[in-house]
Amino acid sequence: MMESYILFPLLAFLFLFIWYLTFTASRLDRLHHRVETSWAALDALLQQRAALALEVSHLPGVDPAVAMVLTQSAFLAGEAEIAERSEAEEGLAATVALLYETEDFHKKNPALSERITGVSKRIEVAMRLHREAVHTTGVQRSRPLVRLFRLAGRAPLPVVYPFEMSEAGTL
Repeated sequence: MMESYILFPLLAFLFLFIWYLTFTASRLDRLHHRVETSWAALDALLQQRAALALEVSHLPGVDPAVAMVLTQSAFLAGEAEIAERSEAEEGLAATVALLYETEDFHKKNPALSERITGVSKRIEVAMRLHREAVHTTGVQRSRPLVRLFRLAGRAPLPVVYPFEMSEAGTL
């Protein structure tokens, strides 16, 4: 009789503990998925910005020197591997900002200027979402039970790239 008083709470505790571990592992999986999807969205927007920069560089009336720098920056940003990506994206952002400063671009091409501005704003939002997803995942992964029971599995620790942190990463 005395054993059932001890056994029932022990089994209930064990059941709740296993449920908690399962719930936490599932949450970590969802957070890793969120990091991946936020990066995919950010990457698509960065590729779109590079394509728009190439489009601008081929417009008639753009200074040939600016067009050459834009083409080179857009190509590097579009084709860069992840290790060189930060530098390439910062270069493209600085080049597009330079275009806005040096040329009368807004007046000559209002539709294209509006598209670039829209993409730039969406890039800022996507960077914020990606940084927040990485931070939330990192906080969950640093919890003691998550580390002890290796609930993150073999998933790599998500990272924020340097161009996401710099002001030059946005237009």
